[in-house]
Amino acid sequence: MSITRPTPADVVELASQLHIKMSLEEAAEYQSLMGGMFDAYDVIDALPNPTPPVLYPRTPGAKPSPEENQYGAWAIKSEVKGAAEGKLAGKTVVLKDNVALAGVPMMNGSTTLEGFIPVADATIVTRMLDAGATIAGKAVCEQFCLSGGSHTSDPGPVHNPYRHGYSAGGSSSGSAALVSAGEVDMAIGGDQGGSIRIPSSYCGTYGMKPTHGLVPYTGVMPIEATIDHTGPITGNVADNALLLEVLAGADGLDPRQYAPQVSAYTEALGKGVKGMKIGLLKEGFAVPNLQDGVNEKVRAGADRFAALGADISEVSIPEHDIALAAWNPITLEGFVAQMMHGNGMGFNWKGLYDVGLLDAHSAWRNKADDLSETMKLTMLVGQWGLSHYRGRYYAKARNIAIAAKAAYDRVFGEYDLLLMPTLPCVATPIPGKDASLEEIVTRAFEMTATTSPFDVTGHPAMSIPCGLSDGLPVGLMLIGKDYAETTIYQAASAFEAEGDWKNF
Repeated sequence: MSITRPTPADVVELASQLHIKMSLEEAAEYQSLMGGMFDAYDVIDALPNPTPPVLYPRTPGAKPSPEENQYGAWAIKSEVKGAAEGKLAGKTVVLKDNVALAGVPMMNGSTTLEGFIPVADATIVTRMLDAGATIAGKAVCEQFCLSGGSHTSDPGPVHNPYRHGYSAGGSSSGSAALVSAGEVDMAIGGDQGGSIRIPSSYCGTYGMKPTHGLVPYTGVMPIEATIDHTGPITGNVADNALLLEVLAGADGLDPRQYAPQVSAYTEALGKGVKGMKIGLLKEGFAVPNLQDGVNEKVRAGADRFAALGADISEVSIPEHDIALAAWNPITLEGFVAQMMHGNGMGFNWKGLYDVGLLDAHSAWRNKADDLSETMKLTMLVGQWGLSHYRGRYYAKARNIAIAAKAAYDRVFGEYDLLLMPTLPCVATPIPGKDASLEEIVTRAFEMTATTSPFDVTGHPAMSIPCGLSDGLPVGLMLIGKDYAETTIYQAASAFEAEGDWKNF
């Protein structure tokens, strides 16, 4: 098969797109010289596209009935049984619907991707199946993961198991809701602005955003490579540590991974926190919408750590607010460039590309009016930064992020962990069908100020439940230095062992 060659008229149009003025006669000369270059494209076109082998039988699954999906959290119910033995034998896992499961539809919360079926499993899927897990299906997520609420997904909102009509958090909304409801043992979430930790806080689950690059992102639909994280959501600390043991480590296919340091995380459980130095991050308690009930429960959680023998004191990192500010241009401009203009994959990195996803996602341009309000808003801001300011704010924000990360690292030279609220609030009502644009957007982003700085710096951060406020879960966040997941699990395990968090 030969790829289509441009006509001289096509070359004139191409030149115009590149801001070059060219006559038809000039274009014909250039066109005559382009053919040899396109011959190499024909060679590539004729070769098979290398993809990892699919090792475990599966069926496409099906969308569950409303009776089987009371929280709106299931996208597809399927069943893929892994190896007969392994660390995850007997465990059921649901995947966020931006994770590739070969032969099973993937929509990433948007009708613009409807009909796409991956041909290969994500690396993390293969690792879980090799470890004996059973994949139970795909969980609903927010439209292209651009919301911290649970109301922007297609086909509909995900409800909080603690209170119907309230947000389950996002963007890994269905993942946390299904774990919280006890319908699966474990879930995979994704986190670019808090999307593992936000729904974990709202739903009372344990959600770990690992160090950037610890877990391979291969086969997971990106938003922006410098902030892409994937990791575990579970109902207890032990399952979380166990799942991360299976997920972590380089796969040789993801350039986000730079010599990741892997540990035996479950060995940290039960060791206590006596002598551990934990800093209460002053800026983490200074967000303007921090609810009194959340503040009280998280500070009581800090007191509980002190009673367990940890050394607790307040610490200030002014650069925390700078990291928060940097998150906006990095995320908004980066996602427009990579996910939207780059058709979900982008360029300029040595990784395994999902060519089918690139083809399928490019169709968003034909259905752009169907995108969610949060997508439209973030695209407008990001495009303005790219087109009006040449991407200089993305570049400057990434430079500033280096200094912000260094500020945290200096503090981690003195403290083992930082502690702060995961979110400033508990779950809020899901906007109604007639909600204003302002309400839809507010409910999507009202909680991200506390979580997003650590997507910029890449430090590991985990949400653990620490009590109820107005009958809804409150999350406490523990943050460590790069690859200090073991320290986080050690502290989380000690906290969990003190009793039922709902009574804290």
